[in-house]
Amino acid sequence: MQYRIKEFRKELNMSQDELARKSGVSRTIISGLESGTISVTTTETLLKIAGCLGKKVSDILFEPNV
Repeated sequence: MQYRIKEFRKELNMSQDELARKSGVSRTIISGLESGTISVTTTETLLKIAGCLGKKVSDILFEPNV
């Protein structure tokens, strides 16, 4: 599973630190989700991040074509 968090965060000119502060999710988790080193997280975490980005959870999920 890959996430489109970085793409949407960059569109908003938002740093990882800013997203972390606004969402209540640690920057380490955000960084890991963006880089792919973390591929599994809770629905609550995704809801917090998506909400701060003005997106739905389904918007930030990305399944690469196999």
